[in-house]
Amino acid sequence: MLQVCPNGSRTEGVPVSPEEIAAAVRAATDVGAQDAHVHPRDDAGACTLDAFHVAAAVTAVRTATPSIGVGVTTGAWTAPDPGERAALIRSWTVLPDHASVNFHEKGAELVAETLFERGVAVEAGIFSGTDAAERFLRWPHAHHVRRILAEVADTDPQTATGTAKALLHDLGTRLGRPILLHGEDGGTWPVLRLAARLNLDVRIGLEDTLTLPDGAPATDNAVLVQTARALITP
Repeated sequence: MLQVCPNGSRTEGVPVSPEEIAAAVRAATDVGAQDAHVHPRDDAGACTLDAFHVAAAVTAVRTATPSIGVGVTTGAWTAPDPGERAALIRSWTVLPDHASVNFHEKGAELVAETLFERGVAVEAGIFSGTDAAERFLRWPHAHHVRRILAEVADTDPQTATGTAKALLHDLGTRLGRPILLHGEDGGTWPVLRLAARLNLDVRIGLEDTLTLPDGAPATDNAVLVQTARALITP
């Protein structure tokens, strides 16, 4: 599975409005993306879990590209207090198909369980260099998540794949859940190649990298997806 992550928390050069996000996802889907992970933004451009803005982003993507699943972030930067994040999730009027929960963040279990209550599938974000894997594996509902996002925070292209292998080792295989392995910035393409070799799910988009494998600037999300598709297709 190839997921597009079109904007993330970047502030420049990424789609921000619901219409821009929807257009980016549609263009990425046209060249091979099969799922989307988006960051809804408020009127000031900040990532948000506010019901109005989540509904606008999710509805826009579904209208433009009804064939794929759409997920959103629940990262602590949207609202530092986990109780507030849970309350915001309970206020959603339009539900995404899935939402990511970063298990190194305070209150991750509460946020994930609130998503389950709303019928939203969970992508468990497990960052390298944190205690997330240990916390996640202790959580009694770990086997209920849709997939595990194994997130390699090591941006050095020389060491990122080693960090990725260590993270996968920490996660083990006993849960039997799909794993989406991805890197960031300089580690993005080496980790994507490793994920392809291991037959794991992958993602790509301007959230993760602004450049192509040769270091040239990526003009948009579609070119990143098209490049990734060529790399992972046998």
